[in-house]
Amino acid sequence: MRRRAQDFRRPVHRGLSKVFWLTLCGLVVLLLFVLLSREDQPSSRSIVSFKKNDRQDRIIEGLNITDEMVSADSVSRQLGDQIALAKAFVVIAKESNNLQFAWELSAQIRISQFLLSNAALRRNPLTISESETAVHDMAFLLYQAQQQLHYDSATMIMRLKAKIQDLEEQLSSVNEKSSKYGQIVAEEVPKSLYCLGVRLSTEWFGNSNLKKKIEEKEQLATKLTDNSMYHFCVFSDNILATSVVVNSTALNAKYPNMIVFHLVTDEVNYAAMKAWFTINSFRGVTVDVQKIEEFSWLNASYVPVLKQLQDSNTRSYYFSGNNDGGKTPIKFRNPKYLLMLNHLRFYIPEVYPSLNKVVFLDDDVVVQKDLSPLFTIDLHSNVNGAVETCMETFHRYHKYLNYSHPLIRSHFDPDACGWAFGMNVFDLVEWRKRNVTGIYHYWQEKNIDRTLWKLGTLPPGLLTFYGLTEPLNPTWHVLGLGYTNVDPQLIENGAVLHFNGNSKPWLKIGSEKYKPIWDKYIDYSHSLLQQCNVH
Repeated sequence: MRRRAQDFRRPVHRGLSKVFWLTLCGLVVLLLFVLLSREDQPSSRSIVSFKKNDRQDRIIEGLNITDEMVSADSVSRQLGDQIALAKAFVVIAKESNNLQFAWELSAQIRISQFLLSNAALRRNPLTISESETAVHDMAFLLYQAQQQLHYDSATMIMRLKAKIQDLEEQLSSVNEKSSKYGQIVAEEVPKSLYCLGVRLSTEWFGNSNLKKKIEEKEQLATKLTDNSMYHFCVFSDNILATSVVVNSTALNAKYPNMIVFHLVTDEVNYAAMKAWFTINSFRGVTVDVQKIEEFSWLNASYVPVLKQLQDSNTRSYYFSGNNDGGKTPIKFRNPKYLLMLNHLRFYIPEVYPSLNKVVFLDDDVVVQKDLSPLFTIDLHSNVNGAVETCMETFHRYHKYLNYSHPLIRSHFDPDACGWAFGMNVFDLVEWRKRNVTGIYHYWQEKNIDRTLWKLGTLPPGLLTFYGLTEPLNPTWHVLGLGYTNVDPQLIENGAVLHFNGNSKPWLKIGSEKYKPIWDKYIDYSHSLLQQCNVH
């Protein structure tokens, strides 16, 4: 058999190589594997969504929110939204004197709230069937409010703004009354303290033995002018509070026999104060009681405050009950700030002409450390040693003084540190040398129209002792126990704790949290205290 020529032969059909088929099969298997993997695992977007949903689930669980509540189709959510809107329409309806419609809305609100309450109690979501009527009725009322009564969104917003303004004015009025009544309560004399004063006065005038004790104590009169002693002064008409100051100082003193307390009160409380500090002893502390009426030099021709009290406008401002159009807070209009017992602190060198240094204490403090080191503190030729209160910006000079007045603006730095009255070391030698009382008189006379400051003793004190005050370590004087919470560490380390504020520990409105600090320096088993139900 003859072969065809090579050129005329049919091409040979050869099969694909094994390598090719194996490669192709591998790619197919790999592709199937990838597809299956993508079905089994979420995409990156799915992962992010999953994490987000997981986080939302945890938040919802923490807030005790159910899926039914956050669902867009939730019946409970729809009812809640209707109730919120209906309450706003109730306000507007009442403002428009449409009381019948307001009543209908209120009644429907109660029905919807009842349904929600029942669902919450049984722990099952509301169904459409049981809430359909309530949703329909409320929707009809809301539609009626928007269409028939023309309560469109703009009108609603305006009316709500007006209502908010009215509520703010009512709140302001309530706050004013609260402040006024709080101030009255803070200045009241509790019946128990009034009783104590009466009984002590009776004791003073009826017990001849007290006179003998007074004569014995007068033999120690040399201590009153001895500058080697530790001299303290308190000006108060509160017998029990003053007793706590003296007793707490004595009990915490290393050398109580070296302490002399100079007390000044008024005519009304003089006999009672004398009787109390004669009957009781305080670890050998010397106590001298005077009445402010004994100071003949304290008169209107010398003292600006007394002179101002003769002015009819001043008397009307503080005593007639005029409200000043609400411009001045009630606390600044309290006549107590005009009492000379409060202003006597600016006349200490004249009250005690023989003394070189004294520590002034308010009657609302408790002493819990030995205070004798105060008498060796170097005041660096300053007159007043005090704890500064400018740790916060609102305790700087601009808080207390009127910096719109050119006289204040030109003399005092508004960011200068304020300081506290209540525990002060006074160098009376420097005081007399610098005529500090004269400085006080100057500023009091400039403030006759109350344009430099409103009232009180701290603002004139800041002016009087400006540039003459030596900052003391803050642990010497801890403030705020009469109006705020104080750091327990500060209380523990504090030498003098000050109940400044309205919540005095001897009042019913006193802070129960801090009253035990004050109570431990009172002997409630004392017969007179029990007779007067002091507790």
